Amino acid sequence: MSRDRLPRPSVGKILSYLVLLCIAVTTVLPFVWMFFTSLHHQNADLPTMANLFQPDGWHFENYAYVLTFGELPVWRFAVNSVIVTTGVVLFQLTLCSLAAYGFARLRFRGRDLFFLALLLTMMIPAQVLIVPLFVLVKQLGWLDTYWGLIIPYPYLSTAFGTFLLRQFFVTVPRSLDDAARLDGCSELGVFWHVILPAARPALVTVGVFAFIWTWADFYWPLLASSSTTMRTLEVGLSVFSDAYAGTRWPLQMTAAIIVLTPVLIFFLITQRFFVRGVVESGVKG
Repeated sequence: MSRDRLPRPSVGKILSYLVLLCIAVTTVLPFVWMFFTSLHHQNADLPTMANLFQPDGWHFENYAYVLTFGELPVWRFAVNSVIVTTGVVLFQLTLCSLAAYGFARLRFRGRDLFFLALLLTMMIPAQVLIVPLFVLVKQLGWLDTYWGLIIPYPYLSTAFGTFLLRQFFVTVPRSLDDAARLDGCSELGVFWHVILPAARPALVTVGVFAFIWTWADFYWPLLASSSTTMRTLEVGLSVFSDAYAGTRWPLQMTAAIIVLTPVLIFFLITQRFFVRGVVESGVKG
């Protein structure tokens, strides 16, 4: 094919790429600003675009300073965040997958009505449930414990996760269920050996949402934990920023980068499954 016959991009496509490029730049720029600000001297003034990339030196020791800060056990905060986030993700996946299987594969009276009622709970703001949840957790004696930090969390997204998985489960051919039952599988066996392996992208999608919401949440861990040893990373480093960093912007940006990095890494690792799960769950069924 000659060069003259090569298809030329249309004006609309060029404009679309330019708009997407602008969106990408405006999305990435704050994170670039945060990262390079964190490398300035901890007592430096808030940098501008003129001196953002020209500090008096690159101070990577800011990260060691925050992570080893003597008056706050940052590593303990990180361990708490890992434990709470892992527990919430597993709990969320268990609840949502079982509920979605019931709504997608089982036949019982009032199934669609119950599913509609579950979806209606998505319209209830999470803040409305904070006080009842706090009172319940207090009466159970779970305040300042991992149980109190983990168990109430699925109220945030159980309906959404169930809806997402149910939309995916209905796309799995029922002939696979029948074949599994002929091989002697029980209802739970069909769920475990047929549905879950086929729905791996949707499960990853729900897990990513649960991970991001839990890791970045500030309000509930602040209420449910009272001791320093039970604080999560988000709450602990906010205390560091308010009480110890003051207006020391490089240290505040360092703390923000520390909180952000695990979420970014987790999303990049699971991005392929996440996009596939969203597309297939939202388009099919």
